[in-house]
Amino acid sequence: MTPPPPVSREPEAPSAARRKRSALEVLRELRQPKVAVMLALGFSSGLPFLLTANTFGYWLRDEGTSLIAIGFISWVGFAYAFKVYWSPLVDRIDVPLLGRLGRRRGWMLFCQILVAIGLIGMAAVGTAGGLAAIGAFALLTAFASATQDIAIDAWRIEAAADADEVGLMTSAAQVGYRSALLVTDALIIAAAARVGWPVSYVAMAVLMILCTAATLFAKEPTRADTVLHSKPPLWTLRGLGDAIIGPFVDFFAKHKTAGLVMLLMVALYRLPDFVMGPMYNPFYHDLGISKDTVAWVRGSFGLVATFVGIAAAGISAVRIGMLPTLVIGLVLEGFGTAAFALLSLSADTSLFAAVMTLDSFAQAFAGVALVTYMSSLTSLGYTATQYAMLSSTYAILGKFAKGFSGATVDALTPSHGLLGAYATAFVATGLTAIPPMVLLVVLWRMQRRSAHVTNS
Repeated sequence: MTPPPPVSREPEAPSAARRKRSALEVLRELRQPKVAVMLALGFSSGLPFLLTANTFGYWLRDEGTSLIAIGFISWVGFAYAFKVYWSPLVDRIDVPLLGRLGRRRGWMLFCQILVAIGLIGMAAVGTAGGLAAIGAFALLTAFASATQDIAIDAWRIEAAADADEVGLMTSAAQVGYRSALLVTDALIIAAAARVGWPVSYVAMAVLMILCTAATLFAKEPTRADTVLHSKPPLWTLRGLGDAIIGPFVDFFAKHKTAGLVMLLMVALYRLPDFVMGPMYNPFYHDLGISKDTVAWVRGSFGLVATFVGIAAAGISAVRIGMLPTLVIGLVLEGFGTAAFALLSLSADTSLFAAVMTLDSFAQAFAGVALVTYMSSLTSLGYTATQYAMLSSTYAILGKFAKGFSGATVDALTPSHGLLGAYATAFVATGLTAIPPMVLLVVLWRMQRRSAHVTNS
């Protein structure tokens, strides 16, 4: 059976009447139980991310770990980049015992339990147990978190009734996700200053256990069932080939040459955000900014800027289209990252708040733009694998490059000084927005040519 066509990649400009109706529909849809569930699942998805990345780096730096070691241990995040390789299992196989909840919900619950175990393990071992031991538990946490993302992303797309609802669910997921990032990037730092890092990580594990309630309240989506049931069993050669190769064949059959440009653009899009990721918190530490100040700025200015960025990206996508919104997101990302270099000149709280506000807005805007765009490229029957392919594509290069962030700052320090090295690295990272910008322009022209040929 031929899979149904994907949702449109570039929605047509809505009429004034349609815009008015859509606004009223959105207000009604916000009251849907599945939107609330999506908020909670977005929170569950975002909770572990920084606990094995930037926040983990802050903990390690607090304990005197070198920047080089912090940079390389961030490679546990490769789990997010490589998740595409086991995503066919999440698409086609039920979790033993928990599978009675449904395929998506079973995987979500299983992974949430594993994340909680990983976080408790990190807290129990601590840095005193050695980098290898705490790194192993961080890897377990990242692996379980990446697998949870596969299931949640598939649920988000399949639980939506249509393309408009995909956008609504994506926005809800991003609000939840960004809220979790604020908790694990602000509140946990304030908590660590008072009760220590291990206790703070145990508290995060408890939050993850509470997130299982969202999975239990969620309804298993059925929109993809017909397509999935029409496919051959996974244990047959044909079924195995369809699970592993089918998503990629389907993707390139739809998008052809443009598919390669899409993947390359996606691969480069978040570089301004990723490359210096492990160095943000060590940078604040080396600037002498207190944990309380970091937590307060992130939890106030950062919180407001994040929600405004999410809303602005959604409005932009509707008003001017997906590709122009992606361009705006890239510009914001580049400037937001480079702006951190200003802090090497002055660690004034007001300047720190301004830079953090810009960065929070930029990351939220760019994140919603990219997630919405990638969601629009998937097909029912291959949802988990195709979205995992796209999200792995944007993660893999950034995850690899950020491993060298500490070594880069360390290498620049003799000639630029420690703060000058940070500043140089932040500016250089901001410039990585240029290559994906060029690819977006190419993709934009390819799309316009295709539309012209179709209308001719």
